[in-house]
Amino acid sequence: MLELLKPQKVFYYFEELTKIPHGSGNTKEISDYCVQFAKEHQITYYQDAYNNVILVKEATKGRENDAGVIIQGHLDMVAVKDAESTHDFTKDALPLAIKGDWVSSTNTSLGGDDGIAVAYALAILSDNTISHPHLEVILTVDEEVGMEGATQIDLSMIKGKYLLNLDSEEEGVLLTSCAGGLTGKITLPVQYADAEGISYTILIEGLAGGHSGAEIHKERANSIKLAGRLLHVLKESVNMGVVAFYGGEKDNAIPRSCAIEVLVAEEDSSMLEEILAQEELSYKNEYIVSDSNLSIRACKNGKKEAKVLVPTVQEKLIFLLVNLPNGVQNWSMDIHGLVETSLNIGIARLEKEEAIFTISVRSSVKSRKYALSAQIKYLAEFLGGEYQVNGDYPEWEYKRDSNLRELAFRVYQEMFGKKPEIQAIHAGLECGILLEKCPWLDIISFGPDMKDIHTPKEMLSISSTQRMWEYLITLLMKIS
Repeated sequence: MLELLKPQKVFYYFEELTKIPHGSGNTKEISDYCVQFAKEHQITYYQDAYNNVILVKEATKGRENDAGVIIQGHLDMVAVKDAESTHDFTKDALPLAIKGDWVSSTNTSLGGDDGIAVAYALAILSDNTISHPHLEVILTVDEEVGMEGATQIDLSMIKGKYLLNLDSEEEGVLLTSCAGGLTGKITLPVQYADAEGISYTILIEGLAGGHSGAEIHKERANSIKLAGRLLHVLKESVNMGVVAFYGGEKDNAIPRSCAIEVLVAEEDSSMLEEILAQEELSYKNEYIVSDSNLSIRACKNGKKEAKVLVPTVQEKLIFLLVNLPNGVQNWSMDIHGLVETSLNIGIARLEKEEAIFTISVRSSVKSRKYALSAQIKYLAEFLGGEYQVNGDYPEWEYKRDSNLRELAFRVYQEMFGKKPEIQAIHAGLECGILLEKCPWLDIISFGPDMKDIHTPKEMLSISSTQRMWEYLITLLMKIS
């Protein structure tokens, strides 16, 4: 499919990666692929119990005394698909498509984040004509679910001074710092009682979604929050019991859909349908810019006996949904337009014994990250639930003096005739974790243009991939 695209080696390896299932938590096969690559090319490798891989290639002739360079990316991808897709992320190759300048996958995420970094690295390592200093490639796992691989990896053998993180999605932007973050999990005990009534399945759909670090400032609708708001309105007017509730797929992806099943008294059916129609109009008006395809559908299932949440638990669930913070909480006072602190309610599930919410918290200010997490904990425990934190990772602070940043800026300007932007981002990168392990590192992050990462609409620019490949090779040649 991609064999005619340039750079040929980069797209060859990228396509090879798309044939290997590698959603977060399912990285053994792709890790082994990298090890097999190293064996075939006689490259030193390290593979740990977590499936992280480090590949090492000695400097080309004449570059032995230059400072070592690290290329870094992650092996896992956010595996999401449209409702109509039958794709199995545990065994199927991604169904690739090319449209104009863009590579995508049909009805599934593409994994350009961060498969392109892995493809770049393997293409460089396989090419003996490229000039480079001592080269180390660090490929981590489970970046998308709390940066677990970067947290666990042993970097005691690392010699490199300069680190090129290739986990960025906008050409012409050099990233120099990012927010830290954590994943919070609320568990609320639930109880059910037998009930009878008219069953409705309510579907909130058509939302734009997106990466909670990259798109949180765009005020896109969160389907889980909308569902809570809808339930709150319904309970004020109809005799209702909640049977089921589920929304979202990843804690760091803004949820695009949510489904609720309720039982209502037969005499309240018309009122429920009327309220849903009114609320849909309100939501569509509110989100006409960010989520123009928003819809609320009610599927009437008929009369049914089912277990519904007991009233006190239902009240707690709706209270939590309504009052749980979501979205931008603070803007940076130092950098105009930069989100400082945010959270995203990414997953909600109502199960037999508990309701579970998974939340991504981000901040470039450590104290505010923990204060927001403590606020969530207080709310959960006040309602009789529990709160756990995992995947806590540090922010990557801006380095005032950076030889690498100055070189990268100059090289970009020379190659493309314009200045790159120097930016900080709200999304999390592994750079802060790696810097804690190797505090001498000088780091920048960049990459080719991608759109709608973490969604089934994800796309990778072909021409940008070519330009950033040439930029990467030139940087390797000029670093000394």
